[in-house]
Amino acid sequence: MQPILSIGLQESTQSLIENLLASEAFTRYGQAGVCLNQDSEARTLLERLNHSQANLRQKQASGGMNQAEVDSLRLLQQRAQRNPIIMEYVQSQTEAISLLREIDGEISGLLGINFASFANHSTC
Repeated sequence: MQPILSIGLQESTQSLIENLLASEAFTRYGQAGVCLNQDSEARTLLERLNHSQANLRQKQASGGMNQAEVDSLRLLQQRAQRNPIIMEYVQSQTEAISLLREIDGEISGLLGINFASFANHSTC
């Protein structure tokens, strides 16, 4: 059975959501996501980087990693760090996460509990 929120709490929650989505951090993050999705070169680079990282983690766990693979991963990381579309996305994502953590801290302080941890466990 799901708990029923009071009308006031529902309105406050909706207002918080709307303000978050309209915030500079979330607007910038959304725009950066659109730009990333529209840039096939950046998307391909991230896909290659993610695949290489996963592959290297797997090989590291089994003890089969070699220097050439590590060097290849580093090269991909450097290319991603030089890509302005990727870096804008990463920076805007970091700022959006920071805003969420700040809000969590405020809510947690008001409630006297770790709100994000509590909210995460109560939705499972």
